[in-house]
Amino acid sequence: MRKTLLLLLNVLCLIAAAVAPRERVCLAYCTWYGSQLPNPDIVTHINYAFAEVYVTSDGVYNGFKLQGSESRFRQVLALKSQNPSVRICLSFSHTVENSDNSQGGGFSAIAASAQSRRQFAQDCLAFVEKWGIDGIDLDWEFPGLSWSGAASNPSVDTPNYTLLMKQLRETLGDKYLLTFAGYVMDYVRLTGGTYRYIDIAAVLPYVDFINIMTYDMDAAPHFQSALVSSVSYCDCVRAINTYANCGVPYGKMVLGIPFYVRHSFDGAVTVVDYKRLSGLNSNFVIDNWNPEARSPYVTYKGEFYGSYDNPRSIAIKGEWAHTKGLRGMLYWEADEDDSQYTLAHAVWNAVMREYE
Repeated sequence: MRKTLLLLLNVLCLIAAAVAPRERVCLAYCTWYGSQLPNPDIVTHINYAFAEVYVTSDGVYNGFKLQGSESRFRQVLALKSQNPSVRICLSFSHTVENSDNSQGGGFSAIAASAQSRRQFAQDCLAFVEKWGIDGIDLDWEFPGLSWSGAASNPSVDTPNYTLLMKQLRETLGDKYLLTFAGYVMDYVRLTGGTYRYIDIAAVLPYVDFINIMTYDMDAAPHFQSALVSSVSYCDCVRAINTYANCGVPYGKMVLGIPFYVRHSFDGAVTVVDYKRLSGLNSNFVIDNWNPEARSPYVTYKGEFYGSYDNPRSIAIKGEWAHTKGLRGMLYWEADEDDSQYTLAHAVWNAVMREYE
């Protein structure tokens, strides 16, 4: 019965996507710790990253706070005075940065309790109403996992995530946006009745669109954000196909673009911001190109160091995304671009360009 209902809901979503015009999305994540703000003339949406939840070790939810200073958040809000059409959302992280907080039960505990789900959703509604912003984005990475020390319960996190998104939609109503940061694969059923990641089909009816993190899909010596790669753990084509196979309309998918070189997932040097590439010493060679991946990469003393995106690869991805009917592109994150907004302009042009 559950599968039948989900299939019916997904069919209705597909029908709605076919008959209703969809605004294109060019979305910038803007962090609390950065200095450069997004250019409001070349974005449609800005997600402020992040807010963090306060949950005790025994699972009691005590509200949430912004990471960083309120003044940074106010700077982002002020961008609406330059472009009133920009839509601003608050993005939630599973991480803890504030000195007066600790990991505690995190989203795992909030999602497990109907009372906590309702209270969190009510707090979100109060926040968007107070500040006059446009919605909520959830970046819990991921149900059933303990990344960054976050609490997890693999036996129930995945279905509870769906309940949390359902509650958010019911509380926020249709006036406010609800999105989430999506992994490149569907939920996985593990041995012993446990789960990992997000049940894409189950969550689909509650969200306006999905910010698919088609970056960090691998590290050196493989490509982190390849359009196609036979050697990387995943690539853009496979990720988008995964969502399509779960019944997600292409018009609800937003393709992720990294504004940095990914070298590794651990160690002293893991990423290099795009704005710092031109300042690397002569041992580094940038703008190498792999034709299969449609991706630039950096070498260090002749060896593969890491891959990234540049205007050429972004344009190629934009044309491919247009042929598929994707909603648009997002990027992580605005402060990693150079002062000329080179990559931001490339993403804007890729999203807004009219293709023949």
